[in-house]
Amino acid sequence: MTTPHVGHAERTSGPPTSTAPHVQRQTTSGRLLAAHPWIAHALLAAVVLLLGTSTAVLASETVRGATALGLFAPGAPVEDLVVRTWTAGSVLGALVLVARRWRPLTVTAVLTVLAVLSLRVAGVLGVLGFCLAWALRAVAARHSTRTAWITGASVLVVVTVAVWWWQDIGLAEIVAWNGAHTLIPVDGTPVQQLTEPGFSAGRRSLTVVLLLTLLVLGGVTGAGVRARRLHLHDLALRYEAMARERDTSAALARSAERARIAREMHDIVAHSVSVMVALSDGAASALDRAPEASRRALAELSTTGREALEDMHSVLGSLRPADADADADAVVERGGAALPTAPTETDLRAVVERFRAAGLPLTTSGLETPLPSDTALRLAVVRIVTEGLTNVLRHAPGTPSAGVALRRTDTVVEVEILDAGGTRAGSGSGTRRGLIGMRERAALLGGQVQAGPGDAGGWRVRVVLPAGRSNEGDRA
Repeated sequence: MTTPHVGHAERTSGPPTSTAPHVQRQTTSGRLLAAHPWIAHALLAAVVLLLGTSTAVLASETVRGATALGLFAPGAPVEDLVVRTWTAGSVLGALVLVARRWRPLTVTAVLTVLAVLSLRVAGVLGVLGFCLAWALRAVAARHSTRTAWITGASVLVVVTVAVWWWQDIGLAEIVAWNGAHTLIPVDGTPVQQLTEPGFSAGRRSLTVVLLLTLLVLGGVTGAGVRARRLHLHDLALRYEAMARERDTSAALARSAERARIAREMHDIVAHSVSVMVALSDGAASALDRAPEASRRALAELSTTGREALEDMHSVLGSLRPADADADADAVVERGGAALPTAPTETDLRAVVERFRAAGLPLTTSGLETPLPSDTALRLAVVRIVTEGLTNVLRHAPGTPSAGVALRRTDTVVEVEILDAGGTRAGSGSGTRRGLIGMRERAALLGGQVQAGPGDAGGWRVRVVLPAGRSNEGDRA
């Protein structure tokens, strides 16, 4: 079955850096209010005014009922004062609440003062208790829990004292006295003769309980808003950290891939070309006196060139991601196997013979020792030996002797490359890239490389790689 092709950009692109609006799941109305916050202010102001207007009518009816009961003197301007104060409190509360998101503490203080003034002037709290609940909600949403608790407690104490001293018309009075004027006798004589309502701790306690309930609801909902905002902020930070980690990982992966490609290209170019140059020089010098040896050298030169070209094509294939994706899809369709992305030659004796054909006076020992079946370890041994002999060929030309020794124990594989030093000047000063590559290959397998002057002169490279105890599947 053919798998759909996915573009390289789609495979490597990650999620964009997220912020709180990205991680917050909002409804259509939520997105509208977030984009136009003035709508929320206008809606709250309309609710406060509507609530104030409707409850002002109830307050007016309550004053009439209280007058009919003799709690207010007939003809006293109580009804007009209550209605005006109640309505003014509603309008001022709606206007002040507009600034609650920017100055929640200031708005709460101003509303508390308005509540005290309303109680002092007309003995009513009106809808200012509702406004105080919204203000405390803003405080809890913008400030710490400790600040919200202190603010709410202060508001409750101040307004409770004012209610206890001055309130005449509250929730209990509205429930008990609304419509009581219909109970007065036909002649209009009041049921009682009082100039003002008497003090009642029960009636005023009901107002305090209502105020406490509103403040608690405001504080709790505000704390919930703050907790959600902090949670979204934390999620945004996590997404940003994940994005940074993703970018860092991608950069490290690119760097590692570039290093791998550079190492492979160094192996191919430096090793193969050095051998090819030596082979061509040997073939040219022996063309007249040893034609058969020249033909063998030229054949080895051709073989080395073809292998280097195949290895280079394999490595360069990883530099074309889109083509590589297409090739991989084509391989899946054919049901075949993809070409390797790195050279995988592991025949150590063939490598040694190639360098011997290039003119190195090589002596070997232990090459018949079976290596572990781990392809990575076998490839590392071949690459390290190739690198070491290439360095001998380039930097110690004319050396009277060079040797490769392979030893294996139950736990390690040890390779030693030693030369006696060159008799002619080497080609180039070297970039040390080959030595770095050997150490990286050994480190990936948990091994180590020692390189430096030999005891009797020349240069010595010793490599120790860990190997399993089992010989099962070992090959020569």
